[in-house]
Amino acid sequence: MKTKFYFFLWVCLSALLVACEHEESDTSFKGTRTILAYIAADNTLASFASLDLAEMKAGMAKVQDSNVHFLVYIDDGKSPRLLELKNEKGSVVETVVETYESRNSVGVSETQEVFVKVFSNSKYQADSYGLVYWSHGDGWLPYPLRAGTRWVGQDKGNGDNRMNISEFVEILKSAPHFDFILFDACFMQAVEVAYELRDYTDYCIGSPTEIPGPGASYDAVVPAMFSAEDAAVNVAKAYYEPYAAKYNEGKGLSNSNWTAGASVCALRTDKLVDLARVTKQVLSGVVDNAHLRSLIFNYDKRSSLDGAVGYYDMANMMKKITDDSAYVIWRQAFDVAVTYWATTSMNYSAFADMFSMEDTNGVSCYIPSVSNTVTDKAYRSTEWYTSAGFAALGW
Repeated sequence: MKTKFYFFLWVCLSALLVACEHEESDTSFKGTRTILAYIAADNTLASFASLDLAEMKAGMAKVQDSNVHFLVYIDDGKSPRLLELKNEKGSVVETVVETYESRNSVGVSETQEVFVKVFSNSKYQADSYGLVYWSHGDGWLPYPLRAGTRWVGQDKGNGDNRMNISEFVEILKSAPHFDFILFDACFMQAVEVAYELRDYTDYCIGSPTEIPGPGASYDAVVPAMFSAEDAAVNVAKAYYEPYAAKYNEGKGLSNSNWTAGASVCALRTDKLVDLARVTKQVLSGVVDNAHLRSLIFNYDKRSSLDGAVGYYDMANMMKKITDDSAYVIWRQAFDVAVTYWATTSMNYSAFADMFSMEDTNGVSCYIPSVSNTVTDKAYRSTEWYTSAGFAALGW
């Protein structure tokens, strides 16, 4: 099972080179959109990386706009490289922009180096930008497990390295504002993650549970990423619909024949501050955490031995802990933030096989335990916990 996901220095060479760069920038012009797909696959996902790159080429062949740039950074444990895929009269040309020595592709300086190469290059300046982050992921969960950290992306080329969400945010601070960030990784559509990223992207796209083994169908997703309008919703649809078409309750399931469905959600980040405000407004009274956990749909089907965290359905939870009138107010704010949500009736977990997605709403949240674990303490360090007022519940 592919459990992807957990998110990036200039040199002056000589007066002559500076002059050349200046001359080049004078003749450059803005494209309509630049997208970087960042594939951190120096881990158990390495075999999927080349397959997805091939799909990306197939998808780029369908992009008719010549005034766009699609760059792919790929580290599959062999030769980290930055590529540009360009549709030239129906034929996709792969150009090697940069090659790298073996590296930790989830390290901050390493990721920043790639981001600078793309987003600070006059050749790739555009009116809008998108980002695909592809790797292992585990929502807001800290690594190593301690308060104040959450991770996305994994590199096992030398040890077990992962990028914390706080580090990802530091990288995004020096990047352009994104129209969307697509997380092709498991468990990433968590409100705690999206809220941390609200100032850096218009939309977060991802799944609240485990994603399909093959990940996104990039032959469909790449054209959607370059949509002139409603790109984020189109990307979410392009992720979901190929799996919905193949869905057959997991019969004959394999990575080459994924019949087990999928679930995808797109969140508008500019609506999350209001969602936090309304959440804080309707919360009241201490809640019995243990009982609540037993009542709410949990997207995380792992056992405690397999590293279960608990990614609970957010709308499910709010309905249980508020009265009817308060929930109506809250639900209105939630529905404005969720611009796309689709799921097949069942999804697949590598830890529990097929499971029902009945009464799910696309966004997960954490419910603390009763034993004040390190995970609970880490949850209290999230901006969402503070802004949404969950201390009022005794959490």
